[in-house]
Amino acid sequence: MNQRQLFLQHVAQTSDMPLMLEIEKAKGVYLFDKDGKSYIDLISGIGVSNVGHCHDDVVKAIQDQCARYMHLMVYGEYVYQPQVAFCKLLTDQLPDKLDNVYMVNSGTEATEGALKLAKRFTGRREMIGFKHSYHGSSHGSLSLLGSEYFKRAYRPLLPETRSIVYNDISELEQITEKTACVIAEVVQAESGVNPGREDFLQALRSRCEETGALLIFDEIQTGFGRTGKLFAFQHYGIVPDVLLLAKGMGGGMPVGAFVASQEMMTVFQDNPFLGHITTFGGNPVCAAAAKAALEVILEGELWKEAEAKANLFLERLQHPRIEAIRHKGLMMAVQFDNFDTTKKVIDRCIAGGLITDWFLFADNCLRIAPPLVITEEQIEQACRVIIDSLNELDVE
Repeated sequence: MNQRQLFLQHVAQTSDMPLMLEIEKAKGVYLFDKDGKSYIDLISGIGVSNVGHCHDDVVKAIQDQCARYMHLMVYGEYVYQPQVAFCKLLTDQLPDKLDNVYMVNSGTEATEGALKLAKRFTGRREMIGFKHSYHGSSHGSLSLLGSEYFKRAYRPLLPETRSIVYNDISELEQITEKTACVIAEVVQAESGVNPGREDFLQALRSRCEETGALLIFDEIQTGFGRTGKLFAFQHYGIVPDVLLLAKGMGGGMPVGAFVASQEMMTVFQDNPFLGHITTFGGNPVCAAAAKAALEVILEGELWKEAEAKANLFLERLQHPRIEAIRHKGLMMAVQFDNFDTTKKVIDRCIAGGLITDWFLFADNCLRIAPPLVITEEQIEQACRVIIDSLNELDVE
């Protein structure tokens, strides 16, 4: 059996139309298949490779740490230098109240830990999310996900959860003294890039303070320079009680975190002790990669180029079939009339050496979220492929 047949037989599938690309290596913004064909990765593995694929500094940090030790025991009595060094570097970039990091393996695990933290710290049970939000696919995360289509097959989910309308200030009245937490994406990603309005987020912060509910910001996709700031909440002059991170955090390695105050995190220490544990969260190799990736972003101030690069996409992506383009930095959604158009453009782009995708709750939109290190020349090339794909549809 060839590689594709083995893939279909032994690797669990989550759709009936996998891309079936056989990638042999990746570097910078490029993927290379088994025949040597190159592809510009315009989605960064869904917001992961902010510093590009196989960045030399990240690879070296991984290799160096692997030569020292890999897994020993994470949440116990061991002090891991890579974990300590990363957590210190990360919290140095954050407001004072976000000074304590719990490292996990993924975005959905960050969500799960934050939900437990909110319930334990407040003593409350109600949790509120927003319609068209995405926080992960595990049971707790799914309970706060804002789409019934993805939830209905797995009910019953967590009780006392609800979804309200994003960017609608009148909806905030539903946050009360019974609410443990409100979880929000600063920029809703899977709805096709829907940035929070400043007045709404300010009102959300105020309402949480009035009621004693914790405000959790999900920056799993927006973090680490994606939106034109190191973290998206910095655009709005407000600070969450808990911050969720993953994706662009590890330079390609599986890692995530939820960040809060040290005071808040102490609730995991007793009643019960070991109130939240993980076997692999804070793995030293992943922590070393995360530190190296963050250093690359900080030293290059990569977030500062995000808006200018986004503007180049906006200038070049001019076509009658494009109905709108929404963006926050290098997090972009190109809107068409329907999914059929989107899928045809995606297929033609892949044939033309460009990887892109659609959004879970906006399948009429094309996802653009390239590595932050993408060059102007590479942006020009990517836009030509997209426009050529659209022109091919016009002559069908």
